[in-house]
Amino acid sequence: MNNALYWFTDDLRLQDNLTLNSTLYACKNILFIYVFDQALFEPTNYSHVHLGPKRQQFIKDSLIDLAEQLQQLGYELQVFKGNSREVLNQVISQADIDIVGCHAGAGYYEQVLLRDIKSDNGDVRFIHQHNNLLFGPQQVNDQDLRGSFSKFRKKADKLVISESSEDVFADTLPLPLNLKAFNSKNYQLESTNSTDLSHFLGGERAAQNHLEEYFLKPAASIYKQTRNALDGKYNSTKFSPYLSVGNLSPRQIINHLTQYEKENGANESTYWIRFELMWRDFFHHKAMLKGAMLFKFTGSQGGRPLTSYYPQRFKSWCCGTTQYPLVNACMKELNETGFMSNRGRQIVASCLVNELQVDWRYGAAYFQQQLIDYDVASNWGNWQYIAGVGDDPRGGRHFNIEKQTQMYDQDGSFQKKWLCGSKPSFESVDMVDWPVMRAENGR
Repeated sequence: MNNALYWFTDDLRLQDNLTLNSTLYACKNILFIYVFDQALFEPTNYSHVHLGPKRQQFIKDSLIDLAEQLQQLGYELQVFKGNSREVLNQVISQADIDIVGCHAGAGYYEQVLLRDIKSDNGDVRFIHQHNNLLFGPQQVNDQDLRGSFSKFRKKADKLVISESSEDVFADTLPLPLNLKAFNSKNYQLESTNSTDLSHFLGGERAAQNHLEEYFLKPAASIYKQTRNALDGKYNSTKFSPYLSVGNLSPRQIINHLTQYEKENGANESTYWIRFELMWRDFFHHKAMLKGAMLFKFTGSQGGRPLTSYYPQRFKSWCCGTTQYPLVNACMKELNETGFMSNRGRQIVASCLVNELQVDWRYGAAYFQQQLIDYDVASNWGNWQYIAGVGDDPRGGRHFNIEKQTQMYDQDGSFQKKWLCGSKPSFESVDMVDWPVMRAENGR
């Protein structure tokens, strides 16, 4: 019968989607679905939800784009909200599915979910691999990951990055498989023109447009000089939101970068774009290796940071009302737009851990809720670095906020843009406001 189900997760694109390609070749009939897991909307992540409204809308826009592309090919994208395991099991049963294709994510809970669904459906063939890496598991082994990024980079610099596949739908397509009566609730997709999403519009086609636009400009040739700027459309690549939901693959970026270097010349800046994509790969591979340890207070190093939970301090940090104007400006930007520069993220994270002495996991959870470009591996991995429980041989990062302000906002323009005359607030918060934690992990 060869009825297939393709379950989209963090791979919301048609091009250079290896697992999707493999699934298409393996079946005669196919059904496409996406599930908003109900657990993502519950405040069980240190009193924060796992999926905030800005990232939710970015995903919705990506799904609308994906649905339109599939519709042009004669398919329908079914979007549901519910328990992912229950929804998948129902679809597999009711549609007589023989084959399930899906992206294999780096996150521990994503891996557990896939394992459980496979266990529930022992007679079904599962096709899954990580769609969002430069280097596959066959190129990187555990020994390459036991240590710092520098060790990983030395090997990664020598590895071949395969060409991206841009014609996944070029061959004969399987027939659409219709899903008839179904118990789970369909999710209504509504796009938005809200100004707070003016930075980014989700979707594969928007991502491709941005990719083409970026490399038509000389920005890549001066990237290393501009990447630490707190603001500016082309000072950084702005690829991260599209990478986070899989609108783009890192291989597609590398292919465009390689072509840019052929036409404009390679230099330290163009290499630095590769360098940071390798950092991303490192975090993803490390996340798969660490599992639940990625969310532990002590990390994998075993040392306990000298921090705790202080409600007043944490609330001030979240709201951008600390005694540090640059930190406040960065947090105001995050809360309003769902985005913050990489330099800004390091500064505010260091402030929370070192100046305010707040448990790093609360900051990581808040970023998870607020960031449009949230990525489980990069977010929690970077926070572990700042807190000194990651894989940094220097044992944590402490940024001098006054020095950072002089270096990156000397004229105060960034602070002026986001603070708009607001002043720090030092209101007290009673200790009864201590958030309830379900467990010492990232869920």
